Amino acid sequence: MSGTLTLLDFAGYVALLLWGVHMVQTGVQRAFGAALGAVLGRALGTRLRAFAAGLGITAALQSSTATGLMITGFAAGGVVGLVPALSAMLGANVGTTLIVQLLSFDLTALAPILILFGVWMFRRYPPGRTRDLGRVFIGLGLLLISLHSLVDLFAPFQNAPLLRILLQALGSQPVAAMLVAAGLTWAAHSSVAVVVLLMSMASHNLVAPDAAYAMVLGANLGTAINPIIEGVTGDDPAARRLPLGNLLTRVAGVVIGLVLLPWVGPWMTQLSEDPARAVANFHTLFNAVVALAFLPLLVPYAALLTRWLPKRIDPDDPARPQYLDESAHDIPAVALGNASREALRMADMLQTLLALARAGYKRDNRHRLPQAKQLDIAMDKLETAITLYLATLDRESMTSDDVQRMEEILAFTSNIGHAADITHGGLLSHATRLRKQGWTLAPEQREQLDESLGHLLTNERRAAALFVNADLRQARALAGEKESFRALEVQAAEAHLQKMKSGQVEEAEIGQLYLDILRDVKGVNSYLVGAAAYPVLAKEGELLPSRLRESAN
Repeated sequence: MSGTLTLLDFAGYVALLLWGVHMVQTGVQRAFGAALGAVLGRALGTRLRAFAAGLGITAALQSSTATGLMITGFAAGGVVGLVPALSAMLGANVGTTLIVQLLSFDLTALAPILILFGVWMFRRYPPGRTRDLGRVFIGLGLLLISLHSLVDLFAPFQNAPLLRILLQALGSQPVAAMLVAAGLTWAAHSSVAVVVLLMSMASHNLVAPDAAYAMVLGANLGTAINPIIEGVTGDDPAARRLPLGNLLTRVAGVVIGLVLLPWVGPWMTQLSEDPARAVANFHTLFNAVVALAFLPLLVPYAALLTRWLPKRIDPDDPARPQYLDESAHDIPAVALGNASREALRMADMLQTLLALARAGYKRDNRHRLPQAKQLDIAMDKLETAITLYLATLDRESMTSDDVQRMEEILAFTSNIGHAADITHGGLLSHATRLRKQGWTLAPEQREQLDESLGHLLTNERRAAALFVNADLRQARALAGEKESFRALEVQAAEAHLQKMKSGQVEEAEIGQLYLDILRDVKGVNSYLVGAAAYPVLAKEGELLPSRLRESAN
């Protein structure tokens, strides 16, 4: 019975460790995800800069797997060259060793303070960067507590005969130990968690040094598997160049590491008397050596991967950029024109989404929902592609007008992307709820909603035209549309309140849903104003630039 309880304790602490790592990763991604992507995009000029960016981002995310998935997505979208992407992956693999080095010290005393401060930030602030940082602090505290608990839990096992037999068997079979650790890392999505777990086991002499080092090799191999499985969608072989290239560098390093382990292992043990520190040092040494070995070879290596996996173009994929020509980077005016054309493609997709939403309130068009979802996903990918395409432009070769146009394009794509999210996640979802619940809007509500959506479609076309011609009169007119949609919402809210006062409670849910629909309509229109009208007004000095970030209010 006690053995079963101990096993459950072990599983629980490991789960807490994984959850702490997950909270830190997601918190950093939510707080700085877009900024990290922009940093990565700007750092792709040379291999060394890309390597440094990959290292720094992974040190922040505490996961080479997360960085690998992000870089793989950029490379699959065609906005990142293969050589700098491979270099960034090598940097990511080194970056993940920094947190392991930090956790090799006993920082348990900081756990309660981190959790207290994190919970206060999470509860005190509304959704945003500060609240996400609170999530990070909570995750760090849970991570430190789980490590301390695992260390205490392992102490009684030092004399457990069955466990010693199993671990001794792995000690004499380094390949098997490596494969076990690779499987655990793949399942956990975190080499940090697995290596830290090995450090805890090594500190209690539960695993021999050579077996621990072999399992560290396995953890490095397992973390390269996730981007291949999860980071690539579609059937284009070229999208698999980066994850496969990263995996092959891991495989080569692991094979050489296993061969040299009888000589390197004793040297690492002599370098540090603390077994946990020795495991952390071996993890760092392995990734540093692999990076130094492959950095000079990336150009021919990338050419080899390109020959192995030729690009297959699907002209029907709406998420594939059509105008982002990498060769135009040396001429900013041409590159900005390309980005503008791609941004207008996003506007065309939003027009289709809005038309689908309008039709959804007139008739059952559930068969068009997969198309709407595909468009929403495609617009997210295009927004990322445009942002990274612009981030890699050389600002030193750009005029002030070029920089201003670039900011206008970024504002347009961001707002159009937000409008698409509301259209798909709000307007279309509300139409689906009406159908599933068997509810019917009142005739005057249906007529008013259809007119509003028609007006919204008109404003979307006006925003796209304004993005091209920057006409001040049209910008003023479009900005004035916010007041009409706000007045419509206020009018509907007052009518709903009067119905409630007159005792028509049975229509409460339908009335509330109708108000939610109108709020989403107003929100989409606000993003259209922010996409095209506000940049023109700010340029003419009729609007403060800060209002560009408040278009949804």
